Amino acid sequence: MAKKITAYSLLFSAFMIIQLVFLRLGNKAGLGLLPDAIAENVYYAIQIFVILGFAVFALVKRLSADVCVRIVSLCSVIVLAYCALMMIFVPSDSFMSLFMTATGSVHLGFVGGFVYLKMAQAAHGGVKVAICLSFGCSVAILLQYVLQLKWTVTPLLAILTVASAVCLALYAFGKSAPEEDSARGAGGRIHVKTIVLTSLVAAALLLFPSFFNGYIHHLQIASGYTEFNVYTWPRLMMIPAYLLFGFLGTVKRGKFLPVAALCAAIVALLNSVLGWSGVGYLVNMCLFYVSIAASVAYYDLSFWKIAMRTRHPEIWASFGRILDSACVLIAGVVHISALPAAAVVSVDIALLALTIVLMALNGDFNFPAPDPAPREESASDPFDVIGARYGFTQSESRVFRELVLTEDKQTAIAENLSIKIRTVQANVTSIYRKTGASTRSGLVQIYHDTVFEKE
Repeated sequence: MAKKITAYSLLFSAFMIIQLVFLRLGNKAGLGLLPDAIAENVYYAIQIFVILGFAVFALVKRLSADVCVRIVSLCSVIVLAYCALMMIFVPSDSFMSLFMTATGSVHLGFVGGFVYLKMAQAAHGGVKVAICLSFGCSVAILLQYVLQLKWTVTPLLAILTVASAVCLALYAFGKSAPEEDSARGAGGRIHVKTIVLTSLVAAALLLFPSFFNGYIHHLQIASGYTEFNVYTWPRLMMIPAYLLFGFLGTVKRGKFLPVAALCAAIVALLNSVLGWSGVGYLVNMCLFYVSIAASVAYYDLSFWKIAMRTRHPEIWASFGRILDSACVLIAGVVHISALPAAAVVSVDIALLALTIVLMALNGDFNFPAPDPAPREESASDPFDVIGARYGFTQSESRVFRELVLTEDKQTAIAENLSIKIRTVQANVTSIYRKTGASTRSGLVQIYHDTVFEKE
């Protein structure tokens, strides 16, 4: 399991590195060439192209064979890396920078769709993707800050971009992991209600910092990224935030993550009332980045968890990221940053109340009961150890043994154990719920991990 976590952490960090480098350069495209009012809209145009890239990936994935998807993904990685490299060395006040920004944004969305689907497949296979997300984001933010924002070491930044592209290319054409081959496995189809509520909660959390995001973007364009610049040291606050939310994503199968994200959003309400200079501005920036990390962690982990239980995982795996860009566009279209502070506070409070209601309907406040006192574990049989650890009933233990030691379907297991198929189905559902696994391969991994512990 440690090897899988390392592999998917590397994959996600490579994507986040190239994404952060590209978006930082893209947001400045046209600055000095276009009037400020138009240059400000480049940021919103990027969101449209990124959404388009995600949509193209979903279409290609849906209509093409796996080998075709891999080939197109590989080509998209190459184009994205080329655009990022060109933008590193081409001045932002040039038409070439604008062209590379538009082209690269579409391919950024396409590559993002590929990576997000792999992360959803990993989550479906029992990999602790919350650790992968926290590690990947933290590494990317730190490297970007050091090489692009603090020291502006252009050659090293180019090398980092190429290395990230090579890593993504290897994953695009590498051998599929077992958990990726178990798409739409056990666990049952997700209910539409859960998808809708998760989407609404994610959108509400993303809209909380939209006022500050739009306002500071306007100010930094107007000042030429001098007096106002979001890419300063408060951005590093995202690292401890991602590490915290990554940890929460592994506790009780992420049950506390929604509440933690809600708390971060509540604190971010101060964005609309703190000052825009001195200490108030720095505190504002720190709160802004913590709320961004909370929103990203919530929608990534939530949609990765449910994507493979839908009919179109290629869409839902990256739907949180699509919502992110969509909310930025909505905030830009309605000019929420132009509203007075009192109006923004009112809107945020209404959003807060709506989010609490949506989370309650989604069961996010139904916290798990304390774990019962552990039973005495057998010193010899791993199945006894697992049964005691997860509180299996005698019937569940027998079914678990069959699931691990055989490849029989549930009907065959029912015949082998001389029990009804409904009993097997109920036991399987309970086993997945108690262990936190979502596939049969995940149960096998639990067994092997237990054997390893005893050795």
